[in-house]
Amino acid sequence: MELILAVILFNLPVLAQSQWALDQIDALRAQAIKNPQEEVLVAVIDTGVDLSHPFLRDNLWKNPKEIPFNNKDDDNNGFIDDVYGWNFVQNTNNVSDLHGHGSHISGIIKMVSGAKVKIMTLKYYDSGKLSEKNLNNTIRAIQYAIAMGAQIINYSGGGFEKSVEEEAAIRLASRKNILYVAAAGNERTNLDFNRFYPASYDLPNVLSVAAIEESGGLLSASNYGPHTVRIAAPGRKITSTLPFGRFGEMDGTSQATAFVTGAAALLKSTHPNLKNPQDIIRRLIQTGISNPRLKGKTSNQQELNIFRAIAMEEKGTTAFGQRPQNIPNIPEIFWYAVPFQETMH
Repeated sequence: MELILAVILFNLPVLAQSQWALDQIDALRAQAIKNPQEEVLVAVIDTGVDLSHPFLRDNLWKNPKEIPFNNKDDDNNGFIDDVYGWNFVQNTNNVSDLHGHGSHISGIIKMVSGAKVKIMTLKYYDSGKLSEKNLNNTIRAIQYAIAMGAQIINYSGGGFEKSVEEEAAIRLASRKNILYVAAAGNERTNLDFNRFYPASYDLPNVLSVAAIEESGGLLSASNYGPHTVRIAAPGRKITSTLPFGRFGEMDGTSQATAFVTGAAALLKSTHPNLKNPQDIIRRLIQTGISNPRLKGKTSNQQELNIFRAIAMEEKGTTAFGQRPQNIPNIPEIFWYAVPFQETMH
């Protein structure tokens, strides 16, 4: 069990100024060197989103074939009024975030990737609901993301046992050239010996992410794996969006995963020639910063550097590459500066 602080900042003038992580991955310089050419659709499978948050609302995906809230399935995809995505917990179109985690992840993705990203909100988890259907909700969310044209899927939950159905859904995403960015998890575990899924599925489109702190060392809670975890990104004291138009801090591999997803979206937007997930994964790893403190922690000792990924040419080298309920690797959040606990596995 890991205790983490959630601190709400009610008057945050410039989000980027509080982000040591943006400097760590060279995000602002990356955003300045080339204008994005193509819009990129990212599906965030999480706890929902604050639809009215000023920082997020312009980057939320809207189903172009659905007439908003006319109580009809205009695009005949089996979901009525799925304007912003879908709530698989309650099987409704209400994707509002009552928890906070999904909004936080969405904010990081937007912060890194910029104006061209669109975020599809797929709610698979709600802290107020029983968790036995989390895995089924995840699978349905992946299937929805594939059907509706997502190019990247961000997923921060998981567990220690495989699911044949989940693996099949992610394999289908791979065949559709969809990158699947997955958190390595927060159990302080070596995933070379104790697999954590979906991050540990041996599929070409899965990019597993560990978390680092300001010093460049591995976050104490982060899972790792010298052969199975591919890249690391910032995951400590990350300020991002929260429900009710607020901002606050969270720690964990979820946040690191969102940085990598945002970087992948920016890379794909600025380099439309990168058509398949393997190209994006290879580019992010090849152009990462070698970090000796990650020796024995990730397969390449690399931490994310989005500026290098966008600015540098590829080197031609290769990238190295749950419980049945999929209990989410998501902390409980309270709307004040108090500790909260992560879900245990």
